[in-house]
Amino acid sequence: MWLGFASINLALAVMLGAFGAHGLKSFADTQQLEWWHTATQYFFYHALGQVAMGILVKAVPYMKVKLPFCLLQFGIVVFCGSLYLMALGLPGWLGAITPVGGVAMILGWLALARVAFKQY
Repeated sequence: MWLGFASINLALAVMLGAFGAHGLKSFADTQQLEWWHTATQYFFYHALGQVAMGILVKAVPYMKVKLPFCLLQFGIVVFCGSLYLMALGLPGWLGAITPVGGVAMILGWLALARVAFKQY
């Protein structure tokens, strides 16, 4: 299941990256393109992390990755989503929620560290 969700995230990241590289340039300014680029980078990094978690669960079945995975997913949606929306011209106040997604990503990685350390 985890690998399935991560794979969907990676496919979406490729599609959104391609749109940013080809479709967005015709109407976005430099700041909007930077937001799109940052969102796509973080989307890829964290989706790849989710792939690693999916592999980890297969290799070490007793590892519990539900919380870390879900925190990363929430972070992707909020952090990347708010940047994508601002890049498309939606109100700049969305930038106020972007850090919430970033904190969720950090908490996701810390939750994974906690799970890993509990194994020893």
